[in-house]
Amino acid sequence: MTDTQLPAPSGRAALVTGASRGIGYGVAEALVARGDRVCITGRNEDALKEAVERLGADRVIGVAGKAHDEAHQAVAVERAMEAFGRVDFLVNNAGTNPVYSPMAELDLNVARKVYETNVISALGFAQQTWKAWQKENGGAIVNIASVAGLAPSPFIGAYGMSKAAMVNLTLQLAHEFAPDVRVNAIAPAVIKTKFAQALYEGREEEAAAAYPLKRLGVPSDIGGAAAFLTSEQSAWVTGQTLVVDGGLFLGAGVH
Repeated sequence: MTDTQLPAPSGRAALVTGASRGIGYGVAEALVARGDRVCITGRNEDALKEAVERLGADRVIGVAGKAHDEAHQAVAVERAMEAFGRVDFLVNNAGTNPVYSPMAELDLNVARKVYETNVISALGFAQQTWKAWQKENGGAIVNIASVAGLAPSPFIGAYGMSKAAMVNLTLQLAHEFAPDVRVNAIAPAVIKTKFAQALYEGREEEAAAAYPLKRLGVPSDIGGAAAFLTSEQSAWVTGQTLVVDGGLFLGAGVH
């Protein structure tokens, strides 16, 4: 995005975790496109730098680190506050799914790692942004959950279990942070990212056939949803999980 393409500044700022690529990048791109300044995080410093350059270094900063590291959480929020003077919006996107296994054979240490990265880190970032800005000034939080947290998902049970916890975390935070901070979640189905590649690689047409809209999702689909949930258009929406699934769940009714 070049300087001539940049919209007028919105005066708002956001922090998006796990945003060097995939869904997080799509969210950051949507927020920058409407004029927000954005702090993005990710584990790989080089990938993060590339993402900052593509998004626009005059509107975006990157802070490298592991999402579950409390020190990283604190530094990311501190850097955002230093750069922008505010953190109106938090989008908790960072996540992991390192194992494909039936629940009966799931390594419990792997399950702990999934929870630490997918759920506890989201709570940590929410605590940090609440204390730094949102408690006194308001704002919005969006947690990226998954349809895997709303229905059984064979072989990715640990991931689905963590995303179900993310939905409940959304409810808890929405209740406690009201009335000034709205908290919602997005539950995507399969989005075409490197993270989800194993779910469709080599059989995308077959995978997409299960969706009434006949395609898999792309990061901008989630970016648009996150932009809505952090906008004035959703000012009376909190504690909700917005399913963005190309109609996948339409096939779950009685036949």
